[in-house]
Formats: sequence, C-alpha cells, structure tokens
Amino acid sequence: MPPTVAVVGGGISGLAACYHLVRAPRPPKVVLLEASGRFGGWLQSSRSAEGAVFEHGPRGVRPAGPAGAQTLHMVSELGLAGDILAVPREHPAARNRFLYLGGALHPLPSGLGGLLRTVPPFSRALLWSALRDLLTPAGTAPDESAHGFAQRRFGPEVADLAVDSLCRGVFAGDSRALSVRSCFPALFQAERQRGSVLLGLALPHGGDTAGAGTATRWGDTHGDPQVPPLGRVQPAGLGQGTGWGHPQVGGGVGGGAGPEAGLARRARAERWSQWSLRGGMESLARALVAFVSPRGAELRCHTPLTHLRHRRGQWQLTVPGATLTADHVVSALPASALARALPPEAEPLARELRAIPAASVAVVNLQYEGAALPVTGFGHLVPSSEDPALLGIVYDSVAFPEHDGTPASPGAASLRLTVMLGGAWFQQSFGDPALVAPELLLSRARAAVSDHLGLAGTPRNAIVSVQQDCIPQYTLGHWERLERIQRFLKEQQLPLSLIGASYSGVSVNDCIASARAAVARILGSPPEP
Repeated sequence: MPPTVAVVGGGISGLAACYHLVRAPRPPKVVLLEASGRFGGWLQSSRSAEGAVFEHGPRGVRPAGPAGAQTLHMVSELGLAGDILAVPREHPAARNRFLYLGGALHPLPSGLGGLLRTVPPFSRALLWSALRDLLTPAGTAPDESAHGFAQRRFGPEVADLAVDSLCRGVFAGDSRALSVRSCFPALFQAERQRGSVLLGLALPHGGDTAGAGTATRWGDTHGDPQVPPLGRVQPAGLGQGTGWGHPQVGGGVGGGAGPEAGLARRARAERWSQWSLRGGMESLARALVAFVSPRGAELRCHTPLTHLRHRRGQWQLTVPGATLTADHVVSALPASALARALPPEAEPLARELRAIPAASVAVVNLQYEGAALPVTGFGHLVPSSEDPALLGIVYDSVAFPEHDGTPASPGAASLRLTVMLGGAWFQQSFGDPALVAPELLLSRARAAVSDHLGLAGTPRNAIVSVQQDCIPQYTLGHWERLERIQRFLKEQQLPLSLIGASYSGVSVNDCIASARAAVARILGSPPEP
C-alpha cells in the first residue's frame, strides 16, 4: 500500500505540491485539506458581466530564472499555453514606473541618462549614489534592514524614496523592519562577495540570483525588472525527506529539470517581462485542481486542520468530525496557522512560526469608462513619507488590456486600476482589518485616483477585498528563524515539510518552487520535469 502524504492548505503552494506528487512514477496517496470553500488561496480573480477580469491577489508572473521556467513548464503541462497574455520588455508596462511624491507623479530613472542627470524627485544624479556604493566598504553585520542597507550603500534619498517604496510595493512592508538578507538576498550576497552591490550584480557569480526575475506576491508590483525583487533564502525549502524507494538527495528546484520547456524558450525569445492568463490568475489554480483530481488526489474543502500530532511514526490530523492519518505532512499553511495546530511538545517550532508576521492589504479594483491616464506605465508607488496608508496604484489596463471586457458604449475606452491600501500601516490607518468598512476603503481609493490621476468620475465597477495577513514579513533575523526551524525538524526527525510564502519567497514562482523542492525531498528524487 503506498504511503499517504497529507497536504494542508489549498493555495498555489499546496496545489503545486499535489501536482508534483501525483506525477511521480510511484505516487503516494495524496490528500489535500483546505479550510475555506475554494482552492487557490490568494489567487483570486473575478469577472464582470461585461467580461472584465479583476485580480484580487497576484496579477502577473515573471518568466525569468529557473523558477520562472519551471512555472511556465507547469502552465504548458496544464494546457494553458494558449491562454498566456505576455508583456514584452519593450512595452510601457515593463519600462515605465512612477513615484507619487509632493503631489506629482515622477518617472523612475532608467538607462544611462537617468543616472547622469538629476531626475526629480531625487535632488541629484543617481550617479553619485552609484559612486557611493563603489567606495563604501562591505558591511559585516549578519543582517540589516533593507532601509539601513540602502542608506549605507546608496545614501538616504535612495533609501527614503526608492527602497521605501519598493518594499511597500513588493511586501506591503516597512523597509526599516524588513531584512535585506531575506528579502533581497541577491543584493546582500553581491555586497559580501564583491564589496559593492553594483559590482556584485554586474560581475559573474556576484551574488545569489536564484530569485532573478520572479514576480512579487501581488504581481510585478513596481520592482525594477533588472534587480530581482525577491530571492529564495533556501532553494530546497524546509523540512525532512523520506526518500521512498530512492536514495535521499538534496538540491534546489533546478535539479533534474531537463531541457528548457518550449514555453520558457518562447518567453526568452520574445523577451517577456511578465505574463498572466486570459481568464485571470485563478485559472492556474482551477487547472491544477482539474489535473490532480482524476489522478488520485483527494481534495477536501471546508476541512480546517485543528490539531496535528506525531505518534508511533505516523501523523494524526484532527479535522472537524474526523481524524486522518498520514506518513508525511506538507504544510502550505501560513506560519501562524500551522503554529496554532501544533501540539505542546512542538512549542519550540510553534514559537518560531509565530514570530513570522504578515501584513494585510486592501485591494480596491476600479473600472472607469471613457477615462484616460495622464501617464502610461505599470503604475506608481507612494513612499511612506507621502502617505503611509496608500501603497500604490496599478494601471491594469496598460499591461493587460485583454482583461478590460466589452465597453458599455461602443468605442469607449475602458480603464481598470487597482489601488493597494494598508500593508504594515493597515492598523494605524484603518483599524482592525476584520472590521474595517468597505465603504471607507472605497472612498479612500477613489480619492487617491482622483488626486493622483485626475479621474474624478464614478467607476463603472468597484470591488473591495480585504486580504488579511496575505503577505509574510521577513523581518530582521528571518534567516536565523529558518535555521532554527530546520534544526528542530531535523533533530526531532519529523516527516514534515514547510512550503509557501512564509519562509523563502512570497511570489507565485517562489511558492511553486518551494513545493517542487519539498516533493523532491519526499520522493528522494527530483519530480518529473
């Protein structure tokens, strides 16, 4: 009888784990437990009566790097290649990003010209910041805040404006609290290896570029496409492997991947910057469900895990009205949710998991008819010094006009926008995310669109979604927490794998990669390419 693997959490990480498990030459019995009434987690898309697609979570994925190629291979295997909507690097949505500061939109500098001349809102040419990086000695601290790192290497203006905004766009987080080692490992390693961030990124082997090209959790949220917004702290993820029928192997997501998939080759040849799907990102989750269900995976909704205990070599999983047994557990739950299910003897692990916080984001989708943007690009970010409550606005129609649907009046232009609110500032700006009135958030979003973009009309469609604790925050010392978690699992010899955004990357690519790596350790060999 094959062993049983229980996957807990039916978001993209848990679904990807099921996908790789059922494709094994000798697949185990797979049971997926999901607390809510749907699969997909933060992959949430909706469609209006007119066919407009609105994303309430991630809105795009980057194709570059090993993780990006593996995701595209999965998309191809799921039969979704024909649904790809690609944004080439030459497109305005890939090239143009803005900051809103002092009541005005400012294009972020790009190219050599942006380095050599003074471009507002910066008070002097960024060339001086580059020279500062080249002349500043490498740091010696084991970790540092993203803001402190940027200020030391590039000066206070880059830290206060660019990096502050970047962290708000990528993590909905505070750059003064986030760890540069865990959030931007390529930058951290570049400085350690070459003594300069710029030299480390430019020269071969200058830093860990494992996360290069990955999208952020909520889509390309304005990060510089040439600087990886997020890498993986440990490519192999966290947890123990059982190696059923195979010698135990380690390794990251690239092992055994085989030749580059056709879709990845196409993305490279056509110079994609990011991609989405015609039916929205949630269609990826639906395709995974349709793939794993007929291949033996047992999928259960409305089945929250309330208690987890390891007894006599097996896991006992308590769910409402039943107790299940499994040989191995793959947890794709948020760290804090897993901590609540652990038994008292696992308190050292639960304590580390509780120390990984998460930020809540209000996602306000707006659609206007007959409206036009004053600028063209991916969107704009707002530094915390300008408005802590407002993270930024994404110009959805620029990147993916295919999602605009049919206009109410023939020939009328349709404009979709997404306003991001809250993040690390949610509580101080709006109060408890569970209690905030949607009308307050909608009013705040419409005011921002009016003030920043001059769009004062009534939107044709407006959707408010409060995504509670949706983006984990890798605060100072996160890498040490992961080491302690790994040490506990190893010492206790627990057949438990931890995957998902809480640990080693918040993007869609990172979550899928962590699932694939965990399955490689469980099976004792890399999953089928």
